[in-house]
Amino acid sequence: MGIGTSIFLIAAGAILTFALDASVGGVDLDIVGWILMVAGVLGLVMTTLIWGRRREVVTTAQPVEYRQVEERRDVAPPL
Repeated sequence: MGIGTSIFLIAAGAILTFALDASVGGVDLDIVGWILMVAGVLGLVMTTLIWGRRREVVTTAQPVEYRQVEERRDVAPPL
């Protein structure tokens, strides 16, 4: 779940919980809203933890091979 999806779930849950004053037969919209908000927060935390680990930089101690390039100045340039 991405950051955008998590924020969408939090917003949809907040709308269902705090903004709507409707009733649907057999479904409590307040509970559905709280469940969506909790799922959004958990998704946001998990996404943050996963992206935080992905951004670690792995470096090796030394390169495999060194190459030295020399420029020779004792040869005359072509005419």
